[in-house]
Amino acid sequence: LIDPLSGSVVSNPLVEIQGERIIAVTSGGEVPDNAEVINLGSATILPGLADLHTHLTWNPSDFGYQGLGLSTTDEAVRGVVNARKTLLAGFTVARNLGASGYADVAVRNAIAEGSIPGPRLQVSGQMLGSTGGHCDNNKLPVEYGVSNGGVADGPWAARQQVRENRKYGADVIKFCATGGTLSKGTNPGVRQYTLEEMQAIVDEAHTLGMPVAAHAHGTEGILFAIRAGVDSIEHVSLIDDEGLELARRKGTFLSINAYTPIYMMAKGEDMGMLPESVEKARRLSDTRLQTYRMAIEAAATIVFGSDSATYPHGDNARQFAVYVDLGMSPLHAIQSATTVAAESLGLVGDTGAIAPGYFADIIAVEG
Repeated sequence: LIDPLSGSVVSNPLVEIQGERIIAVTSGGEVPDNAEVINLGSATILPGLADLHTHLTWNPSDFGYQGLGLSTTDEAVRGVVNARKTLLAGFTVARNLGASGYADVAVRNAIAEGSIPGPRLQVSGQMLGSTGGHCDNNKLPVEYGVSNGGVADGPWAARQQVRENRKYGADVIKFCATGGTLSKGTNPGVRQYTLEEMQAIVDEAHTLGMPVAAHAHGTEGILFAIRAGVDSIEHVSLIDDEGLELARRKGTFLSINAYTPIYMMAKGEDMGMLPESVEKARRLSDTRLQTYRMAIEAAATIVFGSDSATYPHGDNARQFAVYVDLGMSPLHAIQSATTVAAESLGLVGDTGAIAPGYFADIIAVEG
């Protein structure tokens, strides 16, 4: 058994479960009388993993022009399919950061009531963003009058959008502080919200008891978002020493999706992603991986976030190998998706460990 709480390996573990919860963990213990036994032989068991940046209602083929034909109903159906894939890949907890029309709320509710299989979900609903920014739909000309549902310009409009997201069932707020690779016509390094807008989003969300995740590649956007008080920075591609120190002082989690640029350069065009998106990923890739190495060396608080949908659902765990290649120890990589993830999600004592009182979310692997 890999125990991420103590950082140790437990030989010949015996885990006793009653209902949904673990009641005891021992090494080489005696099996209680009349117990139902699940013998996993030579497998290694770990706590169920957590992915703090998923898009279960989208697929890699949705980021080009073909995504314009995707309805909210389509997204909900995809969410059902991809939630199962994610669970069977060993991820028993996930945070969905962006879906149209609150499709992810419907998926979360269906999982919670036991109607479909999937990870325990926290969801954001629609992403907040500025007009023409990364969280907007920029693929159609003006005569169509199309923009994404979460677009909100100015502090008061941003507050209203936070309130709407809460009204329709979101658990967490996600906003776009900078441009991105997969949006048409945006620069990942350029900030897209003012400090006042970010502060309004964070204040309104925290007042309503909702954590805030900021999509942020660029240095200035990262700094503004941390100063505004966000709980996590997603992507973190161009963070500098000042940003790392500020994140440390403010307790900001850094969600690093290190496998995404590797996949996008290899498969992005085949999946129908815009050529400009693949080119942006290519230009940013080396710098991005160097930045991630710097963050790991600086002992930043890194949480596992795959940005699944930018690569296929079910392949989430491929990112662990990239983390280790960048200098993270195998144990720290596991902790990023267990103990650290649980802290970020507010689920310490429920998930992220195989220990008494925790949910019996357990996975088994070879080796």
